Amino acid sequence: CFGFPLSIFFIVINEFCERFSYYGMKAVLTLYFTRFLHWDDNFATAIYHTFVALCYLTPILGAIIADSWLGKFKTILYLSIVYAIGQAVLSVGSINELTNNNQNGSTKNLGLNIALSMVGLILIALGTGGIKPCVSAFGGDQFEDEQEKQRSTFFSLFYLSINAGSLLSTLITPTLRASQCGIHTKQECYPLAFGVPAVLMAVALVVFVIGSKMYKKVKPQGNIMLEVSKCVGFAIKNRFRHRSKEFPKREHWLDWASEKYDKRLIAQTKMVLRVLFLYIPLPMFWAVFDQQGSRWTLQATAMNGDFGFKIQPDQMQIVNPILIVIMVPVVNSVVYPLVKKCKLNFTPLRKMTVGMFLGAMAFVAAALVQVQIDKNYPVFPASGQSQIKLINLGAAPATVQFQPQLQNVDVAPNETTGYMTFETSKLQSLHIISATLNKTQSLELLGGERYTLAFKEGPTGINSNFIHDNITSKPESGKSLVRFINNFPVTVNVTMGDTDFGELDSFSVSNYSDVPEPDRSYTISVSMPLADCEVPSKAFGYGGAYTVSLDGCAGNNLNIKYFEDMAPNTVHMAWQIPQYFLLTCAEVLFSVTGLEFSYSQAPSNMKAVLQAGWLLSVAVGNIIVLIVAGASTIKKQWAEYVLFASLLLVVCVIFAIMASFYTYIDPNEIEAQFREEEKEKDKKDDNEKEIEADSRM
Repeated sequence: CFGFPLSIFFIVINEFCERFSYYGMKAVLTLYFTRFLHWDDNFATAIYHTFVALCYLTPILGAIIADSWLGKFKTILYLSIVYAIGQAVLSVGSINELTNNNQNGSTKNLGLNIALSMVGLILIALGTGGIKPCVSAFGGDQFEDEQEKQRSTFFSLFYLSINAGSLLSTLITPTLRASQCGIHTKQECYPLAFGVPAVLMAVALVVFVIGSKMYKKVKPQGNIMLEVSKCVGFAIKNRFRHRSKEFPKREHWLDWASEKYDKRLIAQTKMVLRVLFLYIPLPMFWAVFDQQGSRWTLQATAMNGDFGFKIQPDQMQIVNPILIVIMVPVVNSVVYPLVKKCKLNFTPLRKMTVGMFLGAMAFVAAALVQVQIDKNYPVFPASGQSQIKLINLGAAPATVQFQPQLQNVDVAPNETTGYMTFETSKLQSLHIISATLNKTQSLELLGGERYTLAFKEGPTGINSNFIHDNITSKPESGKSLVRFINNFPVTVNVTMGDTDFGELDSFSVSNYSDVPEPDRSYTISVSMPLADCEVPSKAFGYGGAYTVSLDGCAGNNLNIKYFEDMAPNTVHMAWQIPQYFLLTCAEVLFSVTGLEFSYSQAPSNMKAVLQAGWLLSVAVGNIIVLIVAGASTIKKQWAEYVLFASLLLVVCVIFAIMASFYTYIDPNEIEAQFREEEKEKDKKDDNEKEIEADSRM
């Protein structure tokens, strides 16, 4: 078909569906951990990076299985089945009703959900990692030797399908996640967000199987990684055996393997090890880069995503693939030629060094954004503290005395104070004093919690309600929270849009509920024995919490007042674009250049060894993040960003020093020399055999 083997179209479609499945699932994973499984940010970050690390460790296993035993086709087939099962298990594990015994949306026991989710993620890591080194190589196997041009076009199509799958899924699955679904209660729809990638993985598997009779299947020819490992192991073992001074030193420690392995393999292994040595500092870059899906997504949850349309926090990750599509051709066709015209020797290792520096600057930018977020972020009480907010719903001013003799606070009519912080053990009671009345209220406080005291002077005394607010963080849903306090003298029934807050007795307070779409207005309705009243609400904004006082009814028009318990998100998500831009520039300079450099410096039969080393550096980078997230005592997120930026800058300097000692080589020339030597040796052996044969005659 157009000069291409028909089989490659099945491989390209398979890759598109698989990448859609992987990136779509991964995009919503961090929010699934924090919002559905209710893990804290550090633990969610650690598990996320553990999963990513597994995804980059298993390719080595997949390559060994394919090259040594099963071949590429069977490896892709079997591991794709494992992959599809993992996606299905993860989707089932995200169903709230599995353990929601009380049918009210609050889950009593998440053990089954967690178990299924972890099993699903392990199977996905095995599947996606195992097929990663096989699919592109399997596609390359479909071409004949003279089809070099078509093979090059195939790889372009192949990587286009990867970017297309990544871009579309990062856009679609967060939208599916933000939709509402559920049997008993409507919640964020993680089963759908994971279910669609599961279906795409099943489609990928079916498409791959349909093309099975058309594929050219190369038999396993042994794994070069194992050969290199054995050669290195034998050299170390042999050197250790002959460590006494009576054995002469050798030019290179790998030369100790010459008793068992030929010179060509040893020389090729030396070339590979020189590059792998340069890989030692690389994990620090990946430790920074892969936090797009964890820390940066969590950062976006505390930001305003109103672009005229709502952007979900996990959708901001789409900035990276969009910028990649733009930046790669711009850098290759504009930036590099300009640098060359300026006669600057911008070598691959220098490009990688600049990439590391830009990665560090991206985290400096993230830290600056985080500082702005923290300025508007509420301060919650520590474990030995309690916070109290006062709301005066009456027409008379009042003074509240915090006993024993801690402080006095004046509260004007229809006004509120901010949250005031007290040592829990020191605060025992409150004394409310108005113009003619007073009331003492004893307190039983819990450390680390927030409370609201609502009060007003009435005909028979001071009415008050001491409320446990039960929120000590920004809303997990990323939306806003609203509750109502009934300032009517009678019981009322309250609804806002489709949300029924139920009956509220006089001066009682409802529980907080999510505002389904905080950027739109809803009708607030109150039903009483003799009248029904309503009023349109204001737009609440994202990430805030509000108490709405129901004060009166005039001509079916409801009178209400808003009290802001927690300010909404004010820093716009657009401020994340500079850090994404810097990190994408870093990726173009570091990742793309690094792969090209590795391939140019490796012998033709050892590209897979360097690919395995490259993927291993990604895995180690993610392990670094989970260690920092688990062990760090840093309380401020901006400080953690600065820590990672500083570590990457230090590693950048180390890498620059290492790179300055590196001498570029041409592996093809070295291999050509070995081929010439082998020809000379064969010729010499043939001449000796002829001479020996002549002498016998």
